[in-house]
Amino acid sequence: MSKHSKPWRPLTANCCSVEDHIIFGNFSRCRPSRSEFSKNVADQLPSLRWLSISDISSSTSSTRINEDLAHSFGPDLFDFHLSELRAITQSFSSNFLLGEGGFGTVHKGYIDDNLRPGLKPQAVAVKILDIEGLQGHREWLAEVILLGQLRHPNLVKLIGYCCEEEDRLLVYEFMPRGSLENHLFKRISVSLPWGTRIKIAIGAAKGLAFLHGAEKPVIYRDFKTSNILLDSDFAAKLSDFGLAKMGPEGSNTHVTTRVMGTYGYAAPEYVTTGHLTTKSDVYSFGVVLLELLTGRRAMDKTRPKGEQNLVDWAKPYLTSSRKIRYVMDPKLSGQYSVKGAREMASLAQKCVSSHPKDRPRMSEIVNMLEGMQHLRDMAGTCGQWPVHTPKSSKNGAPIKGRKESSRPGADRKHKM
Repeated sequence: MSKHSKPWRPLTANCCSVEDHIIFGNFSRCRPSRSEFSKNVADQLPSLRWLSISDISSSTSSTRINEDLAHSFGPDLFDFHLSELRAITQSFSSNFLLGEGGFGTVHKGYIDDNLRPGLKPQAVAVKILDIEGLQGHREWLAEVILLGQLRHPNLVKLIGYCCEEEDRLLVYEFMPRGSLENHLFKRISVSLPWGTRIKIAIGAAKGLAFLHGAEKPVIYRDFKTSNILLDSDFAAKLSDFGLAKMGPEGSNTHVTTRVMGTYGYAAPEYVTTGHLTTKSDVYSFGVVLLELLTGRRAMDKTRPKGEQNLVDWAKPYLTSSRKIRYVMDPKLSGQYSVKGAREMASLAQKCVSSHPKDRPRMSEIVNMLEGMQHLRDMAGTCGQWPVHTPKSSKNGAPIKGRKESSRPGADRKHKM
């Protein structure tokens, strides 16, 4: 395994895509340091149940670690042998490689009904952690502890783990349709229908609502399209809990932590103060809603200067129901609900409010999104498509009092 950090490089259209994280203080791309992770994340995760990371992190024996995990999780997680994982991935063949990054590599594997009693035949994703990379034993252990205790239909399922000598691996359910990022922004992908976008938003919202509503609330801290994986039916599941953090306890209103995340998704108050709350996740969710609406990335340096930051560019259009059609993803070709788009835009505007207290709770967001599922007033049959795009000022905002341009679909000339 490589000793150097690598950006995530998805090698197939159906694999997930994980961007590097950003420390906003100096805009350097990296994962949390092991010491920072241990102090702020890993040591807090065990409070979800009885397991303490200190009970096993002090031991260098893989046998002891496996015994502790088996005692804590029992049949909920499978303790795989390295030889078994080699067999199901054909010795981690490059033909089965899904992608690679700072954590190591991810390979597709196939489990048959003879591997383990009680384990059904299925495709899996096997993550091999580079123990000398940016993630190591503690990060591996923290993810086992978190996903071993939190189970929900909208969180990716951890099937098992492997701990042998210096090797650390994780085995997840395989998500055949890859990430939402790939479907929204890859040129080779077929445009997601409006109904599918609503379904994905609902599933992702339910995943966040579950984390926030846990007995010990969990702040996801890195909600973005590349971390939303899709199964064969386009059901959304959250993945990659490397930055997850326990929420405030007692009378505390927030958690103060080193500012980390992905540029364009992080809440402004978190970036400026380091104060982290569940409302930080709500802001990120609002950004993803805007991506679903517009087909644009949260940050896109290939666009004109005033259009590079999605939130800043879209906000002027969200204040009026008449303007929303100007920011809708042209790939939808008018096949979206007019009322649904207005309601989603209004919801997104609330989520990205600069005042955290004005942002709705995730449970409220789920209810609002579910109310949009059955709207059928398609723009293409309501005289609102094609759209004549208004002229914009240098900062990307529409110019008031100007006549609309006669160029329909002007937005299409900008590269994704």
